[in-house]
Amino acid sequence: MLELEYAEAFSIEHYGDGCDLVDIPGSESFVVADEGEEIPKELSDKTVIRRPVDGIYLASSSAMDYFRQLGCLNKVGFTGTKPSDWSIDEVRDMVEGGDILYAGKYNSPDYELLLDGGCRLAIENTMIYHNPEAMELLIKLGIPVIVERSSYEKHPLGRMEWIKLYGCLLGKEEEAESFFEEQVRELKEITEEKYGKTAAFFYITAGGYVNVRKPGDYIAKMIELAGGEYILADLEPANDNASSSMNISMEEFYMRAKDADILIYNSNIDGELASLSELIAKEELFGDFRAVAGGNVWCSEKDMFQEATRAGEMIGELRGIFSGNADEELKYFHRLD
Repeated sequence: MLELEYAEAFSIEHYGDGCDLVDIPGSESFVVADEGEEIPKELSDKTVIRRPVDGIYLASSSAMDYFRQLGCLNKVGFTGTKPSDWSIDEVRDMVEGGDILYAGKYNSPDYELLLDGGCRLAIENTMIYHNPEAMELLIKLGIPVIVERSSYEKHPLGRMEWIKLYGCLLGKEEEAESFFEEQVRELKEITEEKYGKTAAFFYITAGGYVNVRKPGDYIAKMIELAGGEYILADLEPANDNASSSMNISMEEFYMRAKDADILIYNSNIDGELASLSELIAKEELFGDFRAVAGGNVWCSEKDMFQEATRAGEMIGELRGIFSGNADEELKYFHRLD
């Protein structure tokens, strides 16, 4: 069994040098085996993915960074994200240049393109469960589906440790292990001082609710590791599902977060904001928030979610925000004027 330090949402059990059983709770187990490797009898009922695997349809955009870090972008043949929606320059260039083909969103992929292009594997996020017919058709067409859950990890290093799963899939186990160990060392060097500043991380939904991260989410943990305090740490989720976020009413958010020292607006779903007036236009109550009055409102950049292996850099930028010594230009956050 592969020893994992932080990740809780997958496991890898070794069956000899060329065969591994990968289990993702909430999804099916599957066997990753070298070409020609005999599958143990006890695993004969599992889906088999043969290494080397290429022609991958990567519908989960947040997983692309693992491939980049392992030097395996050439293994990705298709994406479910349009060029304009990529914040990773190298990937956007490959999609624009046709090295990676846009094959439609996760819920309506171009099945003919995938088949003609020799797609051998689809990697989805949990949104696919809202359109199970799409996953069922991929499987029926002979394309195995992995539903990855790295964003459900409780610790940012748990999310980053998913690089070991992709290392197993791509035959890059040593590279994945080396990279992860380095990131752990670097993160331990910057997570010390506490600044006594409270923060909320949120966005406004189309229905007028406030979507916030659950207290056990990796984003909440990043705030803590950066020397801040997640102001919704005592929030009790309305349900015990695996989702990393939840919706609360604006009234409850006002009650809990109006005195937060820092607000961070999540741009991943709702898009980026440029000014405090744009935030107040969404809900005039924000005009009464302490962070708004003090000019301590920030917005995340798309990079924050697409660059899954850069948690240490993100925490470093958050530390600058909490300490009041943030650089004038950050990569993963910008201040609202």
